[in-house]
Amino acid sequence: MIRVLIADDEPMIRSGVRAILRTDPGLEIVAEASDGGEAVTLAAHHLPDVALLDIRMPVLDGLAAAERIRAGSPGTAVIILTTFGEDEYIVRALDSGAAGFLLKALDPHELIAGVRAVAGGAACLSPAIAQRVIAQWRQAIPSRGYAARARIQALAPRERDVLALLGAGLSNAEIASRLHFVEGTVKSYVSAILTRLEVRNRVQAAVLAVEAGLVP
Repeated sequence: MIRVLIADDEPMIRSGVRAILRTDPGLEIVAEASDGGEAVTLAAHHLPDVALLDIRMPVLDGLAAAERIRAGSPGTAVIILTTFGEDEYIVRALDSGAAGFLLKALDPHELIAGVRAVAGGAACLSPAIAQRVIAQWRQAIPSRGYAARARIQALAPRERDVLALLGAGLSNAEIASRLHFVEGTVKSYVSAILTRLEVRNRVQAAVLAVEAGLVP
């Protein structure tokens, strides 16, 4: 069972998200918050697998709440669910440690798929957001490739294998299957990779993998 926290200051949005998630029997809503501060408190108490946070909330916005939730509950994956897709928000969301950035206009099935993806250790971005991020990566790769290749020299060969598959968008379970590991071993590898590369989350590690040429 995947345990989910929903945080949005609009009751109708919370109700809509709740209704969508309840169509999947594998998801359980353990808490709902109407502001960022309450979301942080509830996340610390319930330790959900996934926290869905709006950006613009009173007391504490979703991006600040994401940082605090990740610091206090590292096992909670954060998805920013918002109507705002500006590049500034995307960058701040990924820097805050969020594993996903989804627009509220997405198909309900994509929301469920996103929750399941981040709960499984993967990242998720709305298609429109993903296109913009990829375009920015491609522009940055020529100038940042050398630095990225230098950084991954700190990794052991097997860690590079894991990083390459992570960069290709595979979940922990998929990486384990590909490399014939148990999933717990993959989680240990990913944790070590994030520490060695000094990145905050899988998305930043995936960017580095692309820049270093590990991902075709």
